[in-house]
Formats: sequence, C-alpha cells, structure tokens
Amino acid sequence: MKTLLLQLLNSPKRLLQRVRVLDPLSDTDRIADVLIAGDRIEAIETHFDSIPQDASVLETEGLILAPGLVDLYSYSGEPGHEERETLASLIAAAKAGGFTRLAILPNTIPPVDNPATLALLQQKLEVASQTKEFPKSPHLNFWGALTVAIEGQQMTELTDLAAAGAVGFADGRPVKNLGLLRRLLEYVKPLNKPVALVPANESLKGKGVMREGVASISYGLPGDPAVSEAAAIASLLELIAAIDTPVHLMRVSTRRGVELIAQAKARGVPVTASTTWMHLLLNTNDVASYDPNLRLEPPLGNKEDMAALIEGVKQGIIDAVAVDHTPYTYEEKTLSFAEAPPGAIGLELALPLLWDRFVESGEWSALELWQCLSVRPLSCLHQKPISCTPGQPVELVLFDPKARWTVEQRELNSLSTNTPWFGKPITGRVVTDISD
Repeated sequence: MKTLLLQLLNSPKRLLQRVRVLDPLSDTDRIADVLIAGDRIEAIETHFDSIPQDASVLETEGLILAPGLVDLYSYSGEPGHEERETLASLIAAAKAGGFTRLAILPNTIPPVDNPATLALLQQKLEVASQTKEFPKSPHLNFWGALTVAIEGQQMTELTDLAAAGAVGFADGRPVKNLGLLRRLLEYVKPLNKPVALVPANESLKGKGVMREGVASISYGLPGDPAVSEAAAIASLLELIAAIDTPVHLMRVSTRRGVELIAQAKARGVPVTASTTWMHLLLNTNDVASYDPNLRLEPPLGNKEDMAALIEGVKQGIIDAVAVDHTPYTYEEKTLSFAEAPPGAIGLELALPLLWDRFVESGEWSALELWQCLSVRPLSCLHQKPISCTPGQPVELVLFDPKARWTVEQRELNSLSTNTPWFGKPITGRVVTDISD
C-alpha cells in the first residue's frame, strides 16, 4: 500500500484499474478503470484497451474510489488545548479517515466568537499549508459562535463573522434563552449561512450521564430522560417554523426526536438534522462496561432509539452522520464514568466501522452510506456536492474495506486515544485521499 500511495501522490497521470467507483450523485456503483490527469478526472471506462501515455498504472481491484467524506462538526484542541489535538494532527486524522472537508466547532480558547480569532486560525492554516509536510487536504471550515464566549447571553457580530469566512453559526451547546435564540434566527436569516443548534433541555437533563431507563437504574448511573431532547426539539421546531430560518439540529439521539423531525419536514419546516456515528453503532447496553469513552453528550440511546436513528438515516429524515470528534488526553478521560468529560475521537474510525456494520451486513448500500457521509452533509453546509464523474476536480478517497488493523496509538494520527475501540482490531482502512 505504501508503494501505491507514493505513486498516487507523485504521478501527474494515474490509471486506477478495476476499482469500484461510487458516485452518490448519479447513483452509480460499478467496477471501472479511472484515469486521473493532474487535478481532474479525465475518464471513467469499463476498460481501457490501451494504456494512456505517461500514465502510472495502479492495480486497485478490491478498493473503493468515492467522493471525499464531509464532517459537519468536530472539535480542535488548538488553540487552548494543543495537548488534546493540534490543527495539524486533526487534519492528519481526517485525511487518514477519508474526510476531505471538516467543519470545526468554535469551542476553543479563545472561542471563535469574533473575526480576529477566526482570522488567526485561518492564518495558522495558511502558514502551515506552505510547508512540504502539510497535506493539501482536508479543507477546514470554521463555525462562528452564535453567542459571545459561547455563554448563551449575548449575540456575536454575526455579519462580521460571516464576512470573515465563517461557514455558519453554532455554539456547540444548547442556547437556553429562547428569547435570544428567536432574535438570533431573525438576524441571521438574510445572511444565508447555516445555523446549527443542539437540542437539549438542561433543566430536564439534570445531572444525567446516560439515557434514563432500566439500564441506568441497573448500572447505578444518573439518568438523562429522552424527553430532555424531545422537549427541546419541539420548542426549536416551533421557533424555526415561525421565523422560517433554515436550521440544522445537531446530535439527535432519540426515537421521539426522529419522529418530531419527520413530522416537521412533512409540514415544510426548513430543518435538517444529524446524529453521530457512535449513536448508530452502540446503545445503553454497551455502557455496562463503564468505559468512560462511552460517556457521550447526548448519551447513547436504548435499542429503540438506535433502531429509529438507523432507519431515520436510511430514509433521509436524519440528513447526515457526523463524527463529532472530541479529543481528550488519557488523564482527562481516565476517570469514573460519571465524572469523565463527554466525547470520543472518531475521524479515523467512523468509515471502517460504519461500513463493516451497515454495508457488509447488507442493511445499507454503499451509496446510502456515502450519501449520509458526503452528499447530504454538504447540503447541510449549503455547499455543492462532490462528484466522481469525468471532468470533475478530484476530491476523492480510496478505501480498502478488507484491510485489517488494530486501533493503537502508533496507528492513529490523532494525539488522543479516547475511543472504546482502542486496542481492538477493526476491518477497513483508507488507503489515501486524492485531491486537487
């Protein structure tokens, strides 16, 4: 694979033979030869009778070539917590996981609640991109904060943040003051930027650390009732319907949440929604291990929640699957379950684990998986979708669904290792991305 990677990166013209090509936009899944010249896909043919001049021929049978993945929201440790993750390690982790675009939440120190902080991050990326070691992709977008210091008390200078290049607006946590939120949605409407909100009623949640139910009682852990999410979603949907500002609901985790969103979409409310990859793979029964890496926010749902989310993604009620990559150091995360900070890493793990669970089982098609990890997240960000067709710029990922590897620190690009899969073997790995 290393030889293949070097050829892909260094050859101006590359012919990938017998590769499985996925293009969710045209709904095609086929075996073909793909000729890439420079930064463009030159041709996709069932078979090239003669090898194009000056092309490096790469035998890619058994591999998958598809549009790059897009993550709607994740965290960066930099600035403020570089021991958790730097921009460089975040980009390396995303690249290794097949993500060619990331949208980073503003919860840094200082937070991205003003144009100056946003400009600082953009400048850091610009300087880093001029070094030979720095990868060309993925491309980082930055969410601008909705409220000053992400405290939910005062509106930020939304127009200035938009002009400075913020991809959209999100606090990455609930905005409790609905009066302020109403004004925010009214103000942001003409800016035509995405707004992402976290639906959670914190007074109903209380000190809950896992989804309330039989399991939480059995494990002796404080429960967070499903109604804490449902009540928040219901309130937000009423606001969205009244103001008619498009909004994205982040981290949907309950069956009732899926039902409310389906009903709102049916009556034309301008809402999109996402869940996280871990909420599709795990549920409250897995918390029996008390692994602090399963302490998430929102908490893992029960089996019925998980089933509703899976079906919601398949039907398009839940538009996208986000990684919500949340790095913490070993010392920060190695606490009792209830005391551990919520969150887990996932940029390098999401694609192989989702592929193994849903595509290999036949529950989803490969195209359905790529829809929720690439096409629909871009739609939520108001960006044009990526296509794997002749004439298009290359923003592709080459994935080996059969590669086996063990999740160890030496195998990860992230500086943090807070994942319940740490030390375990998994199947599926990105070979490389191919970007202009």
